[in-house]
Amino acid sequence: MKHAGFFFVLLVIAGALVAPARAADPRYPDWPCVQPKVPELSTASMWDGPSIAGVGDSWQNDPKVKDLVELIAARRTPMDAAQKAIAAFITGTADEKQQKAKEVFAGVFDTLSAERSDVMDGLERVSRKEMDLAGKIEADVNNMHALEDKTDADQAKVKTLGSEIEWSTRIFEDRRKTIRYVCDVPTTIEQRIFALARAIQQTLN
Repeated sequence: MKHAGFFFVLLVIAGALVAPARAADPRYPDWPCVQPKVPELSTASMWDGPSIAGVGDSWQNDPKVKDLVELIAARRTPMDAAQKAIAAFITGTADEKQQKAKEVFAGVFDTLSAERSDVMDGLERVSRKEMDLAGKIEADVNNMHALEDKTDADQAKVKTLGSEIEWSTRIFEDRRKTIRYVCDVPTTIEQRIFALARAIQQTLN
């Protein structure tokens, strides 16, 4: 791994350091995504139905509501199946339907908001690890470059350090690919909350 490898690794490091800066919001220095970070969602942006201000976590006290929320909040559940389950559950008088609708949406919002927060926290943890790894790679590259420049260079050390750099770079690149993929997940969760909110509200119309 001579100078070509050296410059390749430097390009990888540069990409890591520049990419977060492009997405940059100084309030969230560890946020690695080009999508802006919105730490918390507002129910007002998702829900046009009756106020859920008084619901709190009371939806957890009804096993049927909890089971429904678990089913429809899961992204593996197709939306058409979620809509049918919602329509089958939110029945009764107008008041009963409204109460059920509020509890189901409160459950969906709480559940998916918590899932979204977990994903975002995980992204920032991985981002911090990436920056630490970028620093290690850069230091190792500089050390190897210094070793290569010596007339009596220890080739065994150069080879070992080169292998470490290659391995670290591979880990670095794999993490970057994962980050790019996971960056879409918070938006996907937001879209599901919105779609479920619309489905719940339709049962009241």
